[in-house]
Amino acid sequence: MTKKTIKIELASGLEARPVAMLVQIASQFESSIYVENDGARFNAKSIMGMMTLGLDSGEEITISADGKDEEMAISEIEKYLSTK
Repeated sequence: MTKKTIKIELASGLEARPVAMLVQIASQFESSIYVENDGARFNAKSIMGMMTLGLDSGEEITISADGKDEEMAISEIEKYLSTK
């Protein structure tokens, strides 16, 4: 299992369209991927779970991935969330 704390740099934060893109990215990987924030943990491949986060730009989340492509998954998610 790999975990990494990532700062959201997307100008709009994680609202509908960016969440949909994040779910698409996470769904490309075989690993189980979760997003954690303030004690809540959501499956990064679940649009409904991710929509409940409502995170703003500048907030930090922890991404955890478990599986054979876990490092690549976290890297791609970090690349996306770090886009300004």
